[in-house]
Amino acid sequence: MKKQLTHFDDAGKARMVDVGQKPETERVGIASGSITMLPATAKAVAAGTIGKGDVLGVARLAGIQAAKKTPDWIPLCHPLRITGIDVDLRVDGSTVRITATVRAFDRSGVEMEALAAVSAAALTVYDMCKAIDRGMVIGEIRLEEKRGGKSGTWTRKRVPRTKRA
Repeated sequence: MKKQLTHFDDAGKARMVDVGQKPETERVGIASGSITMLPATAKAVAAGTIGKGDVLGVARLAGIQAAKKTPDWIPLCHPLRITGIDVDLRVDGSTVRITATVRAFDRSGVEMEALAAVSAAALTVYDMCKAIDRGMVIGEIRLEEKRGGKSGTWTRKRVPRTKRA
């Protein structure tokens, strides 16, 4: 059975889905991503010695702000009553790992808000460190889990990583 894309009308034109008849439920979206950099850059981030200030703290705030402003970034997203946002950034070797958890009690999910939070946090790390490391790579931004609503819970299937040659 083919799932229909709800953001398109019968003529194929983009539309904002009417969620007015959907029940309000608790919604949770969890996303993750990373930004990889030179080992010296990661050490400076962890030590708090980047000239622009507290990289992880500023990136955390950028992620929170992005989650709140997601409908301004993504044209067909509904404004939601977000009840909580957590953005966690940690240095792991030469990578900053980012996880965002967004909660709301509303008629639409918060997956896009969690993804926007991770994206903005990663971009902020890049912005604050680019003077010393322009070769940083933002990657692996993805939804990890969503809970709530008609479709219930979805969790990303973990695939074991293989070593690259």
